[in-house]
Amino acid sequence: MEIESALVCLAALSQPTRLEAFRLLVRHEPEGLPAGDIARALCVPQNTLSAHLNVLSQARLVVSARNGRSIVYRADLSRLNALTRFLAEDCCGGAACASADSLPALNCEAPQ
Repeated sequence: MEIESALVCLAALSQPTRLEAFRLLVRHEPEGLPAGDIARALCVPQNTLSAHLNVLSQARLVVSARNGRSIVYRADLSRLNALTRFLAEDCCGGAACASADSLPALNCEAPQ
């Protein structure tokens, strides 16, 4: 991840409602949530939530798919992984440690 992409992600997450929405979507991986359910869970008007989800989408932190009449949003865990690795890549001043590449990737698969 480049610094500009990281800044876009961090800026998107720097607003309380967007951070709450993103964390809610992370908790509901891998199935995601319809926009209406997110709005109700956060007690936010749908038009306000739509603007927040648009910012998260532009930062590529969430993805959406139409499901009938509703739009289901999901957290993009690969983007979150990339941001986490970017933030940790210079840890320990270059000394031997658990490098950012060895950080476990987030993977929310349905239990078997």
